[in-house]
Amino acid sequence: MFTIKCSECGKDAEVPFKPTEGRPVYCRDCFMKHRPPRRSFGDGYNRRY
Repeated sequence: MFTIKCSECGKDAEVPFKPTEGRPVYCRDCFMKHRPPRRSFGDGYNRRY
C-alpha cells in the first residue's frame, strides 16, 4: 500500500498502487464523487432481433 494525500480534500489515505506523478489521486470518498456512475446490466444495449 502507498500513502497519499488526497488531491481534493487533503486527507491522508492509502492506495493499492504507486501514484503517477503529476496526476491527481483521491481518497475513497473523493474517488467515489469523481468516478462515472456505474451502468447496470443492459444499459446502452441495442437489441436488433
